Amino acid sequence: MTADFLDSDFPAPQVLDVDMASPARFVNRELSWLGFNWRVLEEAENPRVPLLERLRFLSISATNLDEFYTVRVAGLRELLQEGNAAPSIDGRTPAEQLALIDENARNLIKRQQAIFVDLRSEMAATGIHILSADDLQQDDRVFLDDAFLKRVFPVLSPLAIDPAHPFPFLPNQGFALALQLERIQDKRPLFALLPVPAQIDRFILLPGEDSARFLPLEDMLLMYVSKLYPGHKLKGHCAFKLLRDSDLELEDEAEDLVREFETALKRRRRGEVVRLKMSANPPSALRKLIMSELRAPDDTLVHVNGLIGISDLKELVRDDRPDLLWPSFTPRIPERVQDHDGDIFAAIRKKDMLLHHPYETFDMVIRFLKQAARDPDVVAIKQTLYRTSRDSPIVKALCEAAEDGKSVTALVELKARFDEAANIEQSRRLERAGAHVTYGFLNYKTHAKISTVVRCEGDTLVTYTHFGTGNYHPITARIYTDLSLFTCDVSLGRDATKVFNYLTGYAQPEDLENLSIAPNHLKNDLLKMIEVEKTHAKAGRPATIWAKMNSLVEEDIIDALYDASQAGVKISLVVRGICGLRPGLKGFSENIRVKSIVGRFLEHSRIVCFGNGHELPAKKARVFISSADWMGRNLNRRVETLVEIKNNTVKAQIVSQVMAANLHDVAQSWVMSPDGCFARHNTEEGAFAFNCHRFFMENPSLSGRGSAGASDVPKLTHTDD
Repeated sequence: MTADFLDSDFPAPQVLDVDMASPARFVNRELSWLGFNWRVLEEAENPRVPLLERLRFLSISATNLDEFYTVRVAGLRELLQEGNAAPSIDGRTPAEQLALIDENARNLIKRQQAIFVDLRSEMAATGIHILSADDLQQDDRVFLDDAFLKRVFPVLSPLAIDPAHPFPFLPNQGFALALQLERIQDKRPLFALLPVPAQIDRFILLPGEDSARFLPLEDMLLMYVSKLYPGHKLKGHCAFKLLRDSDLELEDEAEDLVREFETALKRRRRGEVVRLKMSANPPSALRKLIMSELRAPDDTLVHVNGLIGISDLKELVRDDRPDLLWPSFTPRIPERVQDHDGDIFAAIRKKDMLLHHPYETFDMVIRFLKQAARDPDVVAIKQTLYRTSRDSPIVKALCEAAEDGKSVTALVELKARFDEAANIEQSRRLERAGAHVTYGFLNYKTHAKISTVVRCEGDTLVTYTHFGTGNYHPITARIYTDLSLFTCDVSLGRDATKVFNYLTGYAQPEDLENLSIAPNHLKNDLLKMIEVEKTHAKAGRPATIWAKMNSLVEEDIIDALYDASQAGVKISLVVRGICGLRPGLKGFSENIRVKSIVGRFLEHSRIVCFGNGHELPAKKARVFISSADWMGRNLNRRVETLVEIKNNTVKAQIVSQVMAANLHDVAQSWVMSPDGCFARHNTEEGAFAFNCHRFFMENPSLSGRGSAGASDVPKLTHTDD
């Protein structure tokens, strides 16, 4: 596969009125993130996407926006309150950014509601109905009477609001009904609050054989106000949901990091309100009461004409309607592992193996650790854990190994946002089993994905190593595209061991052979390799960079790419989310192309390929996989890895299979213009559009093939989309 297709896939260079020595050479990070979430939302309107999957995209866009507010917007508001007017790299103050975010986000919320109306109508045509109380039949009400008493009433806490009953605390993501009541006996007014319990499904499934009918929980609760507040009648009501500042603040000199995190998590529940969504046209008295008691500034309030809590729509994405979901897909077991009767160590000894998740099953990573736990020849296991599932089979395997007497060391990162509590629980579980548990650094997050297994083979200790681009999380691994490198290469084993010694004992890793780590030297190594490509270009040799990541905002890296582009280096970037670089500017970045892929799977792998004096794809290219995005936090404030791939088969797989397919994708691709906006890839109506996710589902990873497999790289053929 050649690079010829790249030039025709992108628009011609443009001229913008931008002083490229100024901050205007960068795209604002927050607006770029919102642009990504617009792309996610637009998948909810994509007719190529099955109906319930479109509903899922709508839900994801709402979940994303909520998290954006609780973290990014919360941080900007804090800067504003502190009087900090320091501009972002694109030159905007916190106040300017907040104003632009607010306008953009309000438009996004309106669009979400409009799309929900359309999807609701389409769902009804397929037999899935979201009802209101007015749509109910007598049989439905009989069913709801029973369901309310048995499944809902015991969990509710109806609250009065008066001097004897002060307004209660509502946590982050709290959802409630505010009620304006009147006592029937003497018409005495009463304000009340009915928190909607998160422990109950948001949508109540009503009985019926021919269709699926759902009633929102808040509609059900309003039907039974008289049972919750006997002797009162309802005069007015509104629903509201709040988001709070979710950043953690830690003491620099904490003596016990676990206890400090537990305290910080309790503080986070009480963070300031950063967004308050409320029903449109609420009673004035209720609106004033809620705003006052929550101490919510006026600019945090958004009136929603429709469903509050769009993120909860994921409940309606049900397995019993496969006709409205993506076609089923079962991840492959690598042929080479099957050739060795499931013995993953034997498969790795044969040669390095790179698996592409979710197309190749993540169970291989779990099997790697399970087999190690039960293998009498294994003497030691070391593992980083950034995010994993609550009932993690990986943690279970590590506990089993420790209980069996093996030396087990686990680096558990407590600062993994929103997984802090789960990671504290996992760390205690590991400690009880006898594992050595450490938490890395107070000032750095450990984001690297490394696992080592030391096995006694004859008179030699052999280190088997796994490097990943994604988390050790078996659930997210079903939808995140990531790479897993399994190797028993001696130099990579030594490098991994040095990194673990750094994490557990502050021993600075020296003389790393095939590995770069942040914050030590990963960024500088990237800058040097970009500079080498620039040197090749100036000497008239081919100079090419292909890279794939989730976000690109690091100032020095962007400037280095601009510089390389001006020297003639051809740069093609696949950036799923935030991109602070302006591509395609004539005379400045005209040799840089940026695309974003949004589709069935969440693009998550990080890859960088340098032509090294040759046109990509090339056998002599330098190829790397990484845990790091090109962001300031990743390169300067986290422990991250950049692993050089030396095995020729794995290199070919990454360059000529994974990267080539990503760059060739049309069906799921958005192309970035110099103004920072993305436009869906242009395709003629009815024309074939290559889909890289479909390609990967149909073609096994090159290095995972068995002895009977083909030795060439699969061609990017035009099959039906």
